[in-house]
Amino acid sequence: MQTECSQDSLDFASLGGRKVTAAFDGGSITSNAGALLLRETDRRTGLSRQVSACFKDGRRQDRVEHSVETLVAQRIHGIALGYEDLNDHDDLRHDPVLGLVSGKAEARRSDCAVLAGKSTLNRLEHAPRADDDRYRKLSVDEEAMKQLFVSVFLKAHATSPKRIVLDLDATDDPIHGEQEGRFFHGYYKCYCYLPLYVFCGRELLLAKLRPANIDASAGAKEEIAFIVAHIRERWPNVDIWLRADSGFCREELMAWCEDNGVHYVFGLARNARLEASIADELTEAEVKAKASGNPERLFKELRYQTHKSWSRERRVVAKAEHLPKGANPRFIVTSLTSEAVEAKELYEKIYCARGEMENRIKECQLDLFADRTSTASLRANQLRLWFSSLAYVLMTALRRMALQGTELAQATAGTIRLKLLKLGALVTRSVRRIKVAIASACPSKGVFATAYRRLCPEM
Repeated sequence: MQTECSQDSLDFASLGGRKVTAAFDGGSITSNAGALLLRETDRRTGLSRQVSACFKDGRRQDRVEHSVETLVAQRIHGIALGYEDLNDHDDLRHDPVLGLVSGKAEARRSDCAVLAGKSTLNRLEHAPRADDDRYRKLSVDEEAMKQLFVSVFLKAHATSPKRIVLDLDATDDPIHGEQEGRFFHGYYKCYCYLPLYVFCGRELLLAKLRPANIDASAGAKEEIAFIVAHIRERWPNVDIWLRADSGFCREELMAWCEDNGVHYVFGLARNARLEASIADELTEAEVKAKASGNPERLFKELRYQTHKSWSRERRVVAKAEHLPKGANPRFIVTSLTSEAVEAKELYEKIYCARGEMENRIKECQLDLFADRTSTASLRANQLRLWFSSLAYVLMTALRRMALQGTELAQATAGTIRLKLLKLGALVTRSVRRIKVAIASACPSKGVFATAYRRLCPEM
């Protein structure tokens, strides 16, 4: 239980004979002044506007204080600023900058706060499909929401790239209640969801919440087909590669790629047949490692087909490696020919680069709270995952549009929030102006000024 401090003055240890006191009487002060940059990023990308278009609002508009676009912006910006719980918004609805960022400078009615509280936002997060519940007035178009991520990605690039690499991965989202879709996962050793993510570099194209009683690749073919179709509609000549670990090395997905002109590089789980095929290379690597005292690796090209599950023979690249702890054989399967990419480059520069995607997933789930799937229904938890994912999209846009060449160009969302968004400021209002006076000692004022010039060149 949180205890509120009711003292008018808080006395601390004195310094140099001077009494040190504090009080919550500073007036209109915010700790979120850097969110002004988020507002400009949102304004230029139109993210909140596009997300709100995915909702249907059946409320009587003459009685509505908070529009869907305001609610969406409040939720997404709140997550980006580090407020993962809806309970936080009972206080945040009075924050002078968050109101400005969410598109409202003041409430329409005198008896209302500028922004929505937890109850109103909770109704947004529990928005069902349009045909589900006649008594709930907010509903979300799930297909439109899924398409939005691809659309934002495409609009972020003025011209078609020659090639894009789509990274797929599944991860665990531990749950601690009796949520719908709750299952125990043997590999992760916990009750969890098993969300599927698709990234292109830092850009997020898919965040799909799934129960954990399925294969990691379940539904991946359909999702990739959806994404590829929308990308090729805009960029018909782009070369598309898929990259994933052995959990996605399935006949259905590989055959679809081969039939639709999409290349793939997937991890391949090792087995006795595969290891026997590189026995000589493993021995040679061991001899070299013992002689040099360092890890040694060799690569070998194979043509391989499983006894039952694969419909055809495919190219496999084997890594025969010997480490201080012993042999470390690894395998990948690909549709790329040896003329297009030779074995060593394919493994070391292309396949191993997929590890960067794991950092992006951590950024979503840890920095932006995509693992806060604690509500009862799977659909509501999917919407929560989307809101966190949209906060990631917003932060990625800020990084891409405003922070290139600065010390925060490669920073995670958590670092950007700490150094650039969580800034203390005094907010004053007049008839003609809202002034946000940021702390003079702000250590990131140079980066902030650079970001401002890039986001607001017309100002």
